Amino acid sequence: MTVPSKPTGRTGVFVSICALSFLVNFGRMAFAPLVDFFIESGISPATAGLAATTVWVGSALPRLPTGYLLTVVRRHHALLGMGLGLTVATAFTAFSPGIWFTIAGALFIGLATGVFFIAANPLVSELYPDHVGIAVGIRGMSSQIAAVTAPFLVALAITFRSWRVVFWTLSGLAFVATVIFAVAVRRAELPDAGTKDRNLLAAIRAQWHLIAVGVVFVGFTGFVWQGIFNFYVTYLGAAKGISSGTANTLLTVMFAAGIPSFLVAGRLADRYSYLTLLLSILTGFVVCLLAFTLVSGVVALAAVSVVMGLVVHGLFPVGDAYLLETFPDANRASAYAGFSATMMLIQAPGSVAVGVLSQSGLTYTSIFRGYTLFIAIITISMAGLAHAGRLPRGG
Repeated sequence: MTVPSKPTGRTGVFVSICALSFLVNFGRMAFAPLVDFFIESGISPATAGLAATTVWVGSALPRLPTGYLLTVVRRHHALLGMGLGLTVATAFTAFSPGIWFTIAGALFIGLATGVFFIAANPLVSELYPDHVGIAVGIRGMSSQIAAVTAPFLVALAITFRSWRVVFWTLSGLAFVATVIFAVAVRRAELPDAGTKDRNLLAAIRAQWHLIAVGVVFVGFTGFVWQGIFNFYVTYLGAAKGISSGTANTLLTVMFAAGIPSFLVAGRLADRYSYLTLLLSILTGFVVCLLAFTLVSGVVALAAVSVVMGLVVHGLFPVGDAYLLETFPDANRASAYAGFSATMMLIQAPGSVAVGVLSQSGLTYTSIFRGYTLFIAIITISMAGLAHAGRLPRGG
């Protein structure tokens, strides 16, 4: 990667990106705890659930278009536009006079988040080309903190019957963070990596092999993970006899375990082989998932959940660092957009697949053990390819 001879001001840019990362993911996660509130307010379950689904659909839609946008504009310009878009989208949601306006607001918020991840991750990797792992790990950790705190804070707002204050606050903070980012950018010497990235499709064609490897590691594992955590509470109630309150607490603990995981995995990614780490994470996930179906009792389930949260969340910073450091400057943002869009489309139906399999007569334990076998096959296959030298080593 090409960096300025005297790069200054990068810390301010990076910190403001992390602040935006927290707000972006908070916006995505804020809708899930609103579903029950909307239902209790007389809205049909299908319509209430649509709000939570729409924000994720919105997050997936702009990823390839953003990749094209970055062939025309600089990364930081796209992020400035995203910050203003998030400010307007959250204010629109706070003003919402009815559920369909809220659903539209969820879509707009989702669109802003999709732009963020495609523009921010390449920029972060280029700000710190010698420490890509820890940089993307810290950025990811800020998102994970939002994933843990958003349900609690939204639930607290609902208790006082003022859920709109969440989005008002988010709108104000998004505007402030965007202004701070703009100021930081003006004072910083930004890297010029990516200035030759001007052809989205050509970049994807040139890097399709590495994109495919990333999709297998992150996309298919993410598909399984989506199904696991979305049916976590349901599974513990149906198969383990755990109350919903306790199960929700365990789910929060599992997500909280992912906070240090981003930092630790990012640090390891800067020191060890990407492929070794990715294969180790998948192996650990297989062991944790199998153990999750075998153990019983709150203490044992909590222990397995913590370890599983630590292991699986490490996949995302290591996967991002592997791709972002390996893609050449001339292809990075475009190729990453191709990977991210494909990966999101594969991950998205993970929970739907569990529901369909359950309705077909399979028990949740059978489904989760089938998923364990699926990830084990992927792990063994990718390990064989790596041993044969068929996978890019990265870096």
